[in-house]
Amino acid sequence: MQWVFLGLSILLEVTGTVFLKLSHGLTRPLPSVYMGLSYLASICIFNFAVKTIPMGLAYAIWASVGTASIALIGFLFFGEIVTTVKIVSICLIIAGCIGLNLAGGH
Repeated sequence: MQWVFLGLSILLEVTGTVFLKLSHGLTRPLPSVYMGLSYLASICIFNFAVKTIPMGLAYAIWASVGTASIALIGFLFFGEIVTTVKIVSICLIIAGCIGLNLAGGH
């Protein structure tokens, strides 16, 4: 169940970041409110994940999957430029996360 909590926390964090972009510098009230609620819910649910998943591992997964997801959303929906360096960098982030997971130490 802790992995479900982690996944939901990541999804909410990514949602909050999309709403941050849509808020245009917090000048649009509704996306701004949704952003705040998404981030708050993300952190609250992350709390349940770190009860059993080691905190460093959980945060590495949360941050790396969130970063990769937001980069992909930026490329697909917000017209952000895709470059080889960006793709390689995202792959390195994911590889680092896998490395932490394989290192064990649970």
